[in-house]
Amino acid sequence: MPEPNNNGFFIMKRGGLPRFRAKLRHNGSLRVAFLGGSITEGAGASEAESASWRALTMQYLQRAYPRQCFEFINAGVGGTNSTLGAHRFEEHVLYSGPVDLLFVEFSVNDGEERSESVRGMEGIVRKCRRLSPEADICFVYTAAPKNLTGPLPFNIAVHEEVADYYGIPSVNFAFRIYEGMQAGGIDWSILAPDGYHPHDAGYALYAGYMQEYLVSALGEPEVGTPEPKAWPAVPLEAGNYEYGIMLPYSAAAYSAEFRTAGLLPGDPLMNWRFSTEHKAAEQPGAELSFTVTGQSAGVLLLYGPDSGIFEYSVNGEPFMPVNLFDDWCLNAYRPIPVLFPIRTTRGSLSVVIRNTGQKDVNSKGTGLRVLKLLGN
Repeated sequence: MPEPNNNGFFIMKRGGLPRFRAKLRHNGSLRVAFLGGSITEGAGASEAESASWRALTMQYLQRAYPRQCFEFINAGVGGTNSTLGAHRFEEHVLYSGPVDLLFVEFSVNDGEERSESVRGMEGIVRKCRRLSPEADICFVYTAAPKNLTGPLPFNIAVHEEVADYYGIPSVNFAFRIYEGMQAGGIDWSILAPDGYHPHDAGYALYAGYMQEYLVSALGEPEVGTPEPKAWPAVPLEAGNYEYGIMLPYSAAAYSAEFRTAGLLPGDPLMNWRFSTEHKAAEQPGAELSFTVTGQSAGVLLLYGPDSGIFEYSVNGEPFMPVNLFDDWCLNAYRPIPVLFPIRTTRGSLSVVIRNTGQKDVNSKGTGLRVLKLLGN
């Protein structure tokens, strides 16, 4: 990894945003997407669509370039990590077509397994280059207890590994917060009482940090037409989620026990603002099956207070039980992805999932709710 520039660990310029910068010199339409978790979605702001860092960044671009017609895409979904981000990329980012600029924020929600984090972030990068080749990408790192332990904590360091490999610029909000805390000028417990989701003043700091970067990155272009950086043909992780996809639940075959359902207006729901239509069954032995081509397969389940234990088999292998019930399930339904083990080579993966009729001791039922199918 190169030495940080004179901004310390705050900004890594790398390849910059040359294509987006060039497009801004010509009046037209530009599409800017924000892909991430709840902090990108705007949780904690008084009004997510006006006071979050995403919204304030949108406002800055509109003010700075009034002759441009911007379309902004909010692909922030609370509680989601880069693994699911790569799988939902087409549906949540590219639904209107290719984008011109993509911000990616997952350092808070990604876990402690380096390989999985690389698979997700690298998958997003490679998928974006393949499906939206004229887009520039910028990684964003936000504050959380684990991201405020030093200049380059684990999750950010892993994302930086991907950014450095592909020449992607990054803006490290967390480092600026860390610096301010060390100097005594920032009280993060006031700006973000839960440690993760800023109130408006915290989001304003984030937006100011991003504006500082954009003023530099989108300044006058160098002479000539910017050429896309030649990215490595060999990925960091062979099983990355470049070909990850989120399929409708209807792509599977279901036994008679399943019914089409949806949450009611009064049902508790978190981390999902899209349709909750799904296939549901409670009976033991209720079964679904589907086939995808790739290195991995899985499902996105709507898990909540009455969810049970299911089991799966891939290509006729022994069934394996899965219990996803946790403390969050007690309060609300939310989408939880489960990916089955990654194969060393791509091929046909025939998946069978069935309800065991068993449940966690804290669950109120044995429900199996299938929201989406996943493949890679």
